[in-house]
Amino acid sequence: MTIEYQVRLDRDACDGIFACLVRDNRFTEASDGLATIDTDGSANGDDELTARFADERIEDARQAARACPVGAINVTAVDDE
Repeated sequence: MTIEYQVRLDRDACDGIFACLVRDNRFTEASDGLATIDTDGSANGDDELTARFADERIEDARQAARACPVGAINVTAVDDE
């Protein structure tokens, strides 16, 4: 089932542990040693990245958020905003 959702990555909080990378391959290591997310043209900031997706991969994003030991990732269904 396709669902629209938002993924927020707080790069200030990120410690570069990369537990997110093994749970959702849209998360990658940036050149500065912190996580980043493939946003496909969504809004970006320097310290916080926000990406919107409409697909069936929300559970992958939620697993990445749960795996982050510093709580730098937040996943919200658009209907929940």
